[in-house]
Amino acid sequence: MRTKALNPLPILLVDDESQILHSASLVLRGAGHAEVLTLDDSRAVLPLLAERPVGVIVLDLTMPHLSGLALLASIAAEYPEIAVIVMTATNDLPTAVECMRNGASDYLLKPVERDCLVAAVRRAVEARLLRAELLSLKDCLLANQPHQPSRFEEIVTQSSAMFAIFRYIEAVAASPQPVLISGETGTGKELIARALHRQSGRPGELVAVNVAGLDDNLFADTLFGHAKGSFTGADRARDGLIASTGDGTLFLDEIGDLSIALQVKLLRLLQDGSYYPIGADRPRQSRARIVVATHCDVKRQAEQGGFRKDLYFRLRTHHIQLPPLRERREDLPQLTLHFVEKAAASLGRPAPNVPPALFQWLENYRFPGNIRELEGLMFDAVARSQGSVLSLQSVKDAIADEGFGNRSGDAAVEFAAPAAEFPERLPTLKEAEEALIGEALRRAQGNQGVAAGLLGISRQALNKRLTRRDADGF
Repeated sequence: MRTKALNPLPILLVDDESQILHSASLVLRGAGHAEVLTLDDSRAVLPLLAERPVGVIVLDLTMPHLSGLALLASIAAEYPEIAVIVMTATNDLPTAVECMRNGASDYLLKPVERDCLVAAVRRAVEARLLRAELLSLKDCLLANQPHQPSRFEEIVTQSSAMFAIFRYIEAVAASPQPVLISGETGTGKELIARALHRQSGRPGELVAVNVAGLDDNLFADTLFGHAKGSFTGADRARDGLIASTGDGTLFLDEIGDLSIALQVKLLRLLQDGSYYPIGADRPRQSRARIVVATHCDVKRQAEQGGFRKDLYFRLRTHHIQLPPLRERREDLPQLTLHFVEKAAASLGRPAPNVPPALFQWLENYRFPGNIRELEGLMFDAVARSQGSVLSLQSVKDAIADEGFGNRSGDAAVEFAAPAAEFPERLPTLKEAEEALIGEALRRAQGNQGVAAGLLGISRQALNKRLTRRDADGF
């Protein structure tokens, strides 16, 4: 059975005792380290490092020809990026202190328990990966654009906030650690997960599953699979999605809806890459990278006891917070045209022309459903359009149904701006009306029809007020 490749660089074991090299190599391979090298002659270490990169070295101290302490000093001087774990029978505090001062990341006493060795190597690997990610993140954040824009071509944007997210994705894509994508419904979390997977270069596919509709048993069977005979009707073994994902990315959407019992199982998977198919008595190892998404505030859920804190902090090793559409309004024209063309293509007709008034209507709407709502509005508008110009009526009706305007005397509830703050001296009704009309015209970019909709009155009523205002000399 293949195991999860935790580290792209090999682990090097250096010890003059062949039995220790053999047993430690088996332990590390069983824990998921695909490539483990062994050397029984300390003099061969530096020539090997000159020829090929190594991620972590597990080094004995007492060896003939070249002592481990002398070799540690040479490695620290010439290859400071390599983590070195000392594994020795020398139980001496001054020696341990000297090793740590010379750059050792850990000091283990023989005989070393399996779990202790695995944990020490895992810590060293994660520390190395973290340093690499920080350097990559620094490089990416200094740029204004992503280094590989083609990896993000599915995402229509010209927002600087989104470009910053792209650069962050480039920095963390190669990490094996989980990623938490959060944002309101309809902000494009699955698109971000797909871009992250493409950027990672992982050889497997991205497998997406919405966990919100799965109960505990269905979740466990869907993700972990089951052994033959594990329950009534299980006449053959079944691999779950984790096994079928292989070296790819497993995307779990709506992770905030998981029960506490399922959170425990997911935590075990994230901690050591192991999981148990239903009815199995031996664990299996996952090779998949885990990406999760939620529209919930999982931090608040964790504080209130609805979400395990240890799982939350494990998931948010890398965190992507997507902005709502109302915070990236510079994308509205580009997204609108994109969805109009997409809708027209799906209906097999030419794309209608988009009147400028449409952008003015959309600019003043909050979009509680975000990009998904905009897409639906444009598909409906294109479907209703009969001529060469996009129909605005369906958009106006949909926006009004969400409380955009004051139809039939109903109060508006979805304005893009916060409530007004009054000065100490209240304005007169005439002054308030003048200010309100001026602000509506400004938001509507001079379009009186749109301004009237913002004010909840007819265009004729607005014209009367403007005529009266001009006659009174305002």
